Amino acid sequence: MSKEQIKQQIQDLVRKYYNEEHAKDESNYTPGERIQYSGRVYDADEMVNLVDAALEFWLTSGHYVEEFETGLADYLNVKHCSLVNSGSSANLCAFMALTSPKLGERRINKGDEVIAVAAAFPTTVTPIVQYGAIPVFLDVTIPDYNIDVSKLEEARSDKTKAVFLAHTLGNPFDIQKVKDFCDKYELWLIEDNCDALGSEYFYNGEWRKTGTIGDLSTYSFYPPHHITLGEGGAVCTNNTQLYRLVNSYRDWGRDCWCASGVDDTCKHRYSQQFGELPKGYDHKYVYSHFGYNLKSTDMQASVGCAQLKKLPEFVEARKRNWAYLRENLDVLSDKIIMPEKTSGSEPSWFGFLMTVRKDAGFSRDDLAQFLESRNIQTRNLFSGNYIKHPCFDEMRAAGEGYRVVGDLTNTDIIMNNSLWIGVYPGMNQAKLDYMISSIKEFVEKH
Repeated sequence: MSKEQIKQQIQDLVRKYYNEEHAKDESNYTPGERIQYSGRVYDADEMVNLVDAALEFWLTSGHYVEEFETGLADYLNVKHCSLVNSGSSANLCAFMALTSPKLGERRINKGDEVIAVAAAFPTTVTPIVQYGAIPVFLDVTIPDYNIDVSKLEEARSDKTKAVFLAHTLGNPFDIQKVKDFCDKYELWLIEDNCDALGSEYFYNGEWRKTGTIGDLSTYSFYPPHHITLGEGGAVCTNNTQLYRLVNSYRDWGRDCWCASGVDDTCKHRYSQQFGELPKGYDHKYVYSHFGYNLKSTDMQASVGCAQLKKLPEFVEARKRNWAYLRENLDVLSDKIIMPEKTSGSEPSWFGFLMTVRKDAGFSRDDLAQFLESRNIQTRNLFSGNYIKHPCFDEMRAAGEGYRVVGDLTNTDIIMNNSLWIGVYPGMNQAKLDYMISSIKEFVEKH
């Protein structure tokens, strides 16, 4: 038997094993069974790819990584995609790229300011703080849960160099106003698109996918996200210089941009001068930045290649599930603030976010505990108000390290009163109906 025949037999067995062990009939859902807020949605294709990558045993970045990077870039219609090992690493690489001396006067220096929001996932802010730049926090608006763009001008100072924002739970922030503001003052814009893969926004007279308008965009492929590689993330850009800087910080800080296993792409491997190194020092081992090893593996990427093919249907399922919840829960709007999409957008929703009104007669925690008792998984909106967490204790005490513009009234409302439930493609109408009936039952009791 040839190796090709052996491989085919293995793949056939993997498909058979998937059908026996992993395939589920979601239509048999029984009310009361656990409803996760999100999770993996896959079939035998992902498992076959993963086994194929294992049989090749390349282990590090290889052809599956290249295929995934090309596929995601094509889906977004951008020039460049760099696969990394997590969405948090993507945020780190994107931000650190903007600190490179190669950017001249536009680089972010220690002490420079970056506009952000405190109602955020931590690692959208963490790279700013760890580098020594100053996050400048603005409040958000409800019910879209994105940055209050009316405060942008007030937030800017002579030290402002960038804006770093996420599209909250898939709902785009007002990209037109934010990008116009950035263009006006020559500021960098990083779109944290980790929760919004597939969302669209009507920008400058045309529909564009989120993550294609800023200078850099970031993605997470942790299992709850729109597609999964198990662990994984990406940075995308149309700027070739930024692409090379991202890859430098991802790949140990090296100056060389050769692909893994490839040498002398620039054809000047032994003829250049760098720093105080001897002339002709091997370019493969020249380090222009203080970087990391944040690469992904071919096995992770192999799963992603199968997931990418399902992405359009995943996006449509998320939209459909969100719309069903929104329509059927609207009758509770006097007690719970229902989410609204940003004007001029078509979100690829990550979750269904609700805020309990002050006079509702019950609290967010009451509602969350009731839903959890019904086996319905809930989540707060990440950090709520990030600057009130213990990691900010020292900065709060010292009164330095960050700025707040205006107040964070809505951010605190979110911290105290908001929660969300899932809309991922693993939902079906029976699960959605159970969540709807449970929420209605709770509200009626109060």
